[in-house]
Amino acid sequence: MRLYDLLVRSDLFKSEYQAQAPTAAGMTLQHSKAIKYVVNGECHARQGAMVAYRGNLQFEVKSQGVGNFLKRAVTGEGLSLMAVRGQGEVWFAHNAQSCFVIDLEPQDALTINGRNVLCFDPTLQYDIKMISGAGMVGGGLFNCLFTGQGRIGLTCDGDPIVIPVSPQAPVYVDTDAIVGWSSHLQTSLHRSQSLKSMLRGGSGEVYQLMLQGEGFVIVQPSESKPVAGQ
Repeated sequence: MRLYDLLVRSDLFKSEYQAQAPTAAGMTLQHSKAIKYVVNGECHARQGAMVAYRGNLQFEVKSQGVGNFLKRAVTGEGLSLMAVRGQGEVWFAHNAQSCFVIDLEPQDALTINGRNVLCFDPTLQYDIKMISGAGMVGGGLFNCLFTGQGRIGLTCDGDPIVIPVSPQAPVYVDTDAIVGWSSHLQTSLHRSQSLKSMLRGGSGEVYQLMLQGEGFVIVQPSESKPVAGQ
């Protein structure tokens, strides 16, 4: 059966679903559920995120340095990375989650939950940081700090909610729903229940991350628990 015969009988072959020939190196949205990366040298991605590729590409575990390795060993969080090297095209996705591409400039710094990182340019610097003010009361909350110039591909479990943060209006977010935030925001752990309420069984909403300052926070409409190595 020829492809032409199928084209006239199925919406599966709409133009928006077709893989187009690459026009320039780098990251773009294939559609709302996948990111395409035209590799001419190297890119970085979470391990297991590749769903297809064509060309001459090699996939290797990426070392994250002794410091980040120890942080991941202690916290069980962070981001397991792979390096994709060579020339070709690769498509990344994760559990049919929504995908977004963010451009970072040298003056930008973005903190992202490791489970929401899909891929990023090798020009970006990456580190695991403990969330200031959370301490071990929150189980020791650690997220990924990205700085430098380049693009980062994110996933979101559903459509995101981007909430402005101002000095007059701090934002409180469930730690299992947060995707990322402006790194210059101040963070602290906030308890929204009284001891009496907790002793009576509680509402299930005991602690939230409070963000203060000037910036934004990205939230997903899901309280997915982090999975080690994901």
